[in-house]
Amino acid sequence: MTSRSRHSQDVALQLSTLVVLAALAGCGAATPLPPENTATFVGSPACADCHADAYAAWQPSQHARAMQPATDSTVLGDFNDATLRVAGVTTTFFRRAGRFLVRTEGPDGQPAEFEVTHTFGLEPLQQYLIPLTKGRLQAFSIAWDSRSKRAGGQRWFHLVPDQPPAAGDPFHWTGYQQTWNYQCADCHSTNLRKGWDDSTATYHTTWSEISVGCEACHGPGSNHVAWAESTSADSGDARRYQAMGLAARLDERKSISWTTNATSGKPVRSAARTTEREINTCARCHARRGQLTDAVHAGDPLLDGFRPAVVEPGLYHPDGQMREEVYTWGSFLQSRMYAAGVTCSDCHEPHSGKLRAPGSQVCAQCHTPDRYAATGHTLHQPGTPGADCVSCHMPTVTYMVVDPRHDHAFRVPRPDLSDLTGAPNTCTTCHTDRSSTWAADQ
Repeated sequence: MTSRSRHSQDVALQLSTLVVLAALAGCGAATPLPPENTATFVGSPACADCHADAYAAWQPSQHARAMQPATDSTVLGDFNDATLRVAGVTTTFFRRAGRFLVRTEGPDGQPAEFEVTHTFGLEPLQQYLIPLTKGRLQAFSIAWDSRSKRAGGQRWFHLVPDQPPAAGDPFHWTGYQQTWNYQCADCHSTNLRKGWDDSTATYHTTWSEISVGCEACHGPGSNHVAWAESTSADSGDARRYQAMGLAARLDERKSISWTTNATSGKPVRSAARTTEREINTCARCHARRGQLTDAVHAGDPLLDGFRPAVVEPGLYHPDGQMREEVYTWGSFLQSRMYAAGVTCSDCHEPHSGKLRAPGSQVCAQCHTPDRYAATGHTLHQPGTPGADCVSCHMPTVTYMVVDPRHDHAFRVPRPDLSDLTGAPNTCTTCHTDRSSTWAADQ
């Protein structure tokens, strides 16, 4: 196997390495210019004056609310003496003196009361963090389905309903596999430092911003603020200002356009993408990866801090389709879109995290509807689910019970290979009463 120490693009192309979403706005607070390479984190509010539109788009986003203190305005779940019984364990959610509490099975298997101190995530589900000993915050295994009632939401549900882990199991909510500091924290806060003390087996975890702020994607912002406030911002005479003081300039789409090749009918980028700063910035969290250190931030090489998972049995199907929870990056690197120069923010507005256009209209930014939305291409009647681009080219797999996620490899369905490889195909996933042979014939 090719060495994992190779450049990330080689790892991606030759091994289809894994495991993406959004870049956020960057700025900083008014501070004197520190020495070069000693930028500090200053917080997202410092960006608001100069980047008002980006800041306004970010504020209601899932990034901005990825982790929050548990308050009346942040907790979505029903803590009015609601109960849920799973595998013989009854859990009750209630409030006392303004605190959010849970009565459930503790680390010793006995019922006890625990306080919820933080929310984790927003849609389509919200989890809750409970402090235990030695600085640990634990992700509770019963989550709130934040979808509408019409969609089946507004209820408590267990994340492993079929075989809930018992007390003592590493995957029980009190086990180390559910420890926020170890597993989840780095992607839900900005400038997260786990603060593990091996001598006492204790965490002293810190962050500069509790949620995913501007500097999570743009890097520490103090130098950028100093640049913006200095005369050199106008004169541009100092080398250190050439990057405007930013650790990660996410400008690979600047002055880029897409046109349609008259012969092939396919979209073509006006200039080849020669870097992948934005993609790697998103990959820090939107990738299946192991973390080597937390002493890295946006702008540092991805492989300095992370070891991406590769396309391997168990995680992916034999043809590369996602199987387990591998997030997005590993699928995207397999795609023709990636090879053609597409970046994450071609489709996703990076500050709000939303698509740049609703549904398949985002595809129509580059793929002309008269060619790709035609019945001859979709083989389905207009307006039906099968005529939607993502139905065939971005099939979903549902994780965490209620969270369907799209495969970002954008591959052409190959039902003719399903019987050979055992991999699913989008045709018979929808037409469940039909065979792969039938789908291939169609």
